Amino acid sequence: MVALLCCATGVAGAQTRTVWDGVYTDAQADRGSAAFGRSCAGCHTLGTQGRSPLAGDVFWKSFSQKTAGDLLEFVSLNMPNGAPASLNAATYADIVAAMLKANGLPAGASELGATTVAGVQIVPKDGNTELPANALVRVVGCLTRTGAEWTVTQATAPERAERAQAAGQNATRPLGSRTMALKFVLTRLDTWAGARVLVNGLLIGNGGADGINVTTVNRVAEKCP
Repeated sequence: MVALLCCATGVAGAQTRTVWDGVYTDAQADRGSAAFGRSCAGCHTLGTQGRSPLAGDVFWKSFSQKTAGDLLEFVSLNMPNGAPASLNAATYADIVAAMLKANGLPAGASELGATTVAGVQIVPKDGNTELPANALVRVVGCLTRTGAEWTVTQATAPERAERAQAAGQNATRPLGSRTMALKFVLTRLDTWAGARVLVNGLLIGNGGADGINVTTVNRVAEKCP
């Protein structure tokens, strides 16, 4: 299945709910554990060890900075292996509750459901907003060459590449202040030096501290910024 702040400040100072606010109940997680045992335990474990674990680093690498709604959608569309989308909506919600509990996230007073967790952020307890190492991301910035190395300057903060974005957005969006090294570039970029580019790849180090393992580079505007 998984390939996988208590509060954050949102627009106009509004508080965004996170998984640390308690978005499932203990009773629901207990039902989810039982459902997991029936439908998922043949391929996964609700721990940090064993076959395809769903707790610990695997969970955070796959879902940090996504929403609990994203998690529920993923589980609903992909589980169980060999029979995806074959369980009912309530059972999928229960299984996600069990996954959250297995990752040390607290229970609350209300049960988890598609409408209650759509915007609930999955973030570490320390509130770190950087994406973890090996997350598949995209960044936009100015393609720059320093010696034999390529970097993206004025880069936007890495964002998960799985999320959809509006067509043409990258040509005009505000840039950032980061410089990110491009590693393992397999295509010639010389003619694009100085252009605005969209880079997709895997983060090397948390937040891309050591760069991006590049999968694709695309020019989105001839000049930068």
